[in-house]
Amino acid sequence: MVKASYHHGDLKATILAQAAVLVAERGADGVSLRELARTAGVSHAAPAHHFTDRRGLFTALAAQGWRLLAAALSEARPEFREAALAYVRFAVEHPGHYAVMFDRSLVDPDDADLDAARSAAGAELAAGVGTLDDPRAEKDPQAAGLAAWSLVHGFAMLWLNDAIDTHGDPVQTAQRVAQMLFTP
Repeated sequence: MVKASYHHGDLKATILAQAAVLVAERGADGVSLRELARTAGVSHAAPAHHFTDRRGLFTALAAQGWRLLAAALSEARPEFREAALAYVRFAVEHPGHYAVMFDRSLVDPDDADLDAARSAAGAELAAGVGTLDDPRAEKDPQAAGLAAWSLVHGFAMLWLNDAIDTHGDPVQTAQRVAQMLFTP
């Protein structure tokens, strides 16, 4: 009996997309490589060709998230306010990626791809902060960058965790907050 060969197109992309959905729905603890393989219609061993284990899966998902964030921030140039809104929009639209990106217990912090992706996003955020017309930001761009990141990250986390009223538009709400703090 000859077994028909099965080709899945882009298994890595399929697994990452499904992992992002499941993390957003259940959290990272609710995701297994076996379930992802079953959902993709491949053997339970197939994901190991791309991810050696769950840590490898989440490292790849986090790196993909950082690259997506870097692209979103790049498209938002040159205004800081636009970069801040792009950050919040990314977090709200990609909650599975976002959760994994900031949980160091899930990823391999020494992964070169993850480090490069994180650095690219950081450079884009710094470029947005560099557009602030504020003498304090010009005098201490590192502190301004940390303040800006704290603002958008904190807001995104509050929104995603339903810690604040989430009935409005998160981007419009973030815009009001950013204008209050970063507009002279």
